[in-house]
Amino acid sequence: MSQQYEAEQQVAVAAVRRACALTASVFNTLVKNETLTKEDKSPVTIGDYAAQAVINTILSRAFPQDPIVGEEDAGDLRADNGAALRSRIVELANESLTAPLQPGETEEWGIGPGHAQSPEELMNIIDRGNYGGGRTGRFWTLDPIDGTKGFLRGEQYAVCLALIQDARVELGVIGCPNLPADPSAPSGARGAIFVAARGRGAWQLPLSPADTTPPTRLTIPTFAADQLNLLESVEKAHAKLALNDRVARTLGVTRPPTRMDSQAKYAALARGDGGVYLRLPVGSGYREKIWDHAPGSVLVEEAGGRITDSRGQPLDFGLGRTLGENFGVVAAGKGVHARVLEAVQAAQEEEAREEAAEKAKEAQ
Repeated sequence: MSQQYEAEQQVAVAAVRRACALTASVFNTLVKNETLTKEDKSPVTIGDYAAQAVINTILSRAFPQDPIVGEEDAGDLRADNGAALRSRIVELANESLTAPLQPGETEEWGIGPGHAQSPEELMNIIDRGNYGGGRTGRFWTLDPIDGTKGFLRGEQYAVCLALIQDARVELGVIGCPNLPADPSAPSGARGAIFVAARGRGAWQLPLSPADTTPPTRLTIPTFAADQLNLLESVEKAHAKLALNDRVARTLGVTRPPTRMDSQAKYAALARGDGGVYLRLPVGSGYREKIWDHAPGSVLVEEAGGRITDSRGQPLDFGLGRTLGENFGVVAAGKGVHARVLEAVQAAQEEEAREEAAEKAKEAQ
């Protein structure tokens, strides 16, 4: 087994674990114990920024030459009207940064007692995520809280980090604080870390660094047609769920879909909780962000699966902050991916014919 990216994996897993603890704390203090209006997303904002500050700190200390493509920037926080929000973020980030060192961590990463940062230092470190990406070179991409609504509901969300070298995802780490650790015991312990390094396989690790449970290697199982089910988004705005239903009928899938927010779906696919992950966008103008798929893509591939867009094209992580013309995502085990892709394309053609017929009828 290649030892390439071993140091990067150690750092990335530790950073995601620390960010998972931070986001869980945000939920427990700002969501569960406070009354929020339906539109109030401030806990997510606080958690996003604080988690990005923590992960960027660790990456910047461990690999100071590596740029970072992050979802957030500190522009709004620097404004006068951002003072209250900035204060909460600084408090939370420093609480996480100064927490005692855990197994696998080192003070050289800028964490542990005595490593609090000033507000200006934290704003600057958040802005380390402003890199634009590109075709060549090495950089990280980060989504500190993937699955906003799942997070607010106390359901599935993920902390997602990936290392990209010359447009290829080499390392992915996904922290899932609310995913059952054992899929056969959905009411049991929750939380797991999923990690994959190119050529080294996909693995599930305990969420807690103090947990000595051995890592579990992940392999996407081979499903019979009547055992397949679709992993898909909860939110209709994120994917065309009616088109997914057409795909399921074409495939002969009878089991109901498993719906969850975030890249937790990639983790579920990699360990066999579901057979197919579909994300078919609602509009043709939508552009997928690289941080929403980079960690999950290498996890699926290293677990023995295949991932493409709905046209069968590889996902292109060398275009900047988005996947450009890649339209949708189709991920499944290698043995079934081609059949799923055919079903997706057949369903799209059927839908297009029906829409054209409806427009023609309206025009008469």
